[in-house]
Amino acid sequence: MGGVSTTERAPKQDRSRATRQRLLEAAVACLAEHGWAGSTVAVVAERAGVSRGAAQHHFPTREDLFTAAVEYVAEERSTAIRALFPQGTTGDRRAVVSALVDLFTGPLFRAALHLWVAASDEDQLRSRVTELEARVGRETHRIAVDLLGADETRPGTRETVQGLLDMARGLGLANLLTDDRARRERVVAQWAALLDDVLDSAP
Repeated sequence: MGGVSTTERAPKQDRSRATRQRLLEAAVACLAEHGWAGSTVAVVAERAGVSRGAAQHHFPTREDLFTAAVEYVAEERSTAIRALFPQGTTGDRRAVVSALVDLFTGPLFRAALHLWVAASDEDQLRSRVTELEARVGRETHRIAVDLLGADETRPGTRETVQGLLDMARGLGLANLLTDDRARRERVVAQWAALLDDVLDSAP
């Protein structure tokens, strides 16, 4: 009986994965640069160097493509921040705060922001983006707790870590309009000191 061998099938699967990744990366880049209105499946496919048909094979709808794209890069960023601190908890809280702030000042945050704005006006997109953001938010919070060595059984610790992430998001918004690096570095230093006081204080 004939059929496709495993060795023949593997390269096809590899090509399919590579095409999917190119589409996801192109979608995030388009969203960050052109916003929702300027980011169509056709534009993304052209940027990725694939046909529109191939793009729609992987992602049947525009919403599928862009929610998957932001989720993909969010996962990449989570992996990258954990890789910065392979031993997990570190005594250098300033480095951790700086790395967390960086999560909100790159292309991912700009792309996600465009998606949030679009979702606020589109019912079909809103539920998917809300679910995605909740999942990404939980993962980011877990990473922060782990890296900061925070004991969430202590009153106020969870809120302190969440406040750090809310602050980081605010710095990311400020950075959209101007290069806010100098002020950001001062705020990072202050938050690191605050975290040392709160997380290391006697219960």
